[in-house]
Amino acid sequence: MRTFSALAVALLVVTGCSTSTPEEQAPPGMAPRGTQMTTAKPTRQDLTNKVSLSGKVTINPTFGLVSPVAGQVRYLDVKAPDKTPAKPTKVANVFAGGRPTSVEIPAGAIFSGRLADDKANVQAGQPIVSAKHVGYGVVADIKGEQAYQLSDTLSSVQAQIKNGPGPFPCAVLGTIAALPAGTIPEPPPAETPAPPTGSSTPSAPPTTGGPPQDKKQEPSEPTGMRLVCTAPTDVKLINGAESTIEVITEKATNVLVLPVEAVAGGQGKGKVDVMGAGGERVTKDVVLGLTDGKVVQIKSGLTGDETVAVPGPNLPPAPQDAQGGPGK
Repeated sequence: MRTFSALAVALLVVTGCSTSTPEEQAPPGMAPRGTQMTTAKPTRQDLTNKVSLSGKVTINPTFGLVSPVAGQVRYLDVKAPDKTPAKPTKVANVFAGGRPTSVEIPAGAIFSGRLADDKANVQAGQPIVSAKHVGYGVVADIKGEQAYQLSDTLSSVQAQIKNGPGPFPCAVLGTIAALPAGTIPEPPPAETPAPPTGSSTPSAPPTTGGPPQDKKQEPSEPTGMRLVCTAPTDVKLINGAESTIEVITEKATNVLVLPVEAVAGGQGKGKVDVMGAGGERVTKDVVLGLTDGKVVQIKSGLTGDETVAVPGPNLPPAPQDAQGGPGK
C-alpha cells in the first residue's frame, strides 16, 4: 500500500508541473522586431521605375505649350480655322537676344488662348499658349507629389483602357503644368472709310461683298496639373472610358540590388546590416537608387560580395524635445 501511495503522489506532482492553463501558454506570433530571419547577397539586374496614373478617354482635351526659351513673347493674330489643321500652326515668337524662337501648335490641334500678356517676359518652360486637340485623347490628373517625378520623363508613356485595348504607346501633348484661363483678344474694330472729298453725304458701308467675318473663338478654361496623350490611329477609344497611364521615369541597367526588406531608410539614404565572419552584424550606410517595390538599387556602400541580414536594421526613433515634439 505504501508503494502504491508513493507512486500516486509522485504522479500527481509530475502532472501538476506539466499542466498549464491556456493563459500561461505563449501565444503564437512573429519574432520580435529586428530578429534576423535569413540573409541575402547583393545581385545585379536591370531596373525600371514607373509611375501609374488613373485617367479617362476625353474628347477635345485642352493642353498647354511652354516657352522654349526665356525672353519676350510676341503673339501672332491667329484666326479660327475652317477645318482641323493638317499642319502645325505658328502662334507666337519668343525673342531672346534679338533672335526669335517660334512656338507652334501641332497639327490636329487648334489655338485656344494666350496664357500671358503680349510682350511679357517669360521663363523657359512657362506655359504661354493653350490648345485643343481635335478628337479623342487620354487625360490623367497628376497629384502634386508626382509632378516633379514626371516633369522631365514623358518620353515613354503607355496606356491601357479598362476592359479595352492596350497597352499602347501614348504620345504626350504639351506640358503637365496647370494652365490658367486662356484669353483670345478681340479683333480690332473695322475702320469706316472716309467720305470722298467734297461730298456732303457719307457713303453707306457695303452690305454685300465685304470681307468674311472671323469665327468666334471661345477662351480656354483653367486646368489642374494633368497629362494629355493621344493613342495610335488604329486604337478604338470611347469617350469617358477609364484608363491607366504608365510613365517610365527612369531606367538602370545591370545595377547592384538588395531585397527591400534588407534595407532601412529611403530617399537616397539607407542602412544595411552586414554579417561578419563570426555571425556579428555590422551596420553600414548605403546610397540608394531606383526601386520596383521588390528590390532597391545600391549605388554605393557595398561591393557586392557581402552577406546582409534580412530584415534590415531598426532605425532609432527621432529624439523628442521637452514638449514631446521632434528634437532639433
